Amino acid sequence: MKHDVNRNILIAVDESDNSKRAVQYVANILGGVKGFKVTVLHVIREPEEDFFPAENEKEKWYQDYGRKTDRMFEEYSLLLVNAGFANEDVSTRKTLRYCPSMAECILAERNSLEYGTLVVGRKGLSRKEEFLFGSISGKIVRTARNCTVWVVE
Repeated sequence: MKHDVNRNILIAVDESDNSKRAVQYVANILGGVKGFKVTVLHVIREPEEDFFPAENEKEKWYQDYGRKTDRMFEEYSLLLVNAGFANEDVSTRKTLRYCPSMAECILAERNSLEYGTLVVGRKGLSRKEEFLFGSISGKIVRTARNCTVWVVE
């Protein structure tokens, strides 16, 4: 079978209910349909250099955060597999990046890999909040190129 980028789905997640809904949406829509591959992505925003007073505190934070992310990946992967995705068609990826903009970091990950569809959850900000703080999903929709973007509310 020819490699088809459009059948590769990247779901950008965190531990929020919005992310879980995005994973559930993909599971409901594509679970059991052959030929789709899903990667669940979590971008870890690298803390500023002076964020931790001591190096051992930084290492402890990374370990604790890694365990929390692994539990989240287990939950999301199980959700996809239970919906009908084959184990080999579900993967996870976490990456530590300096992120002035989380949307840019998610798009950089999408661009570095071959995914035809990017799925994100919407935070549900009001128009005022979105104007003041920005919206990750909104920025992704405005700046993504050469892919389909699904924003799940």
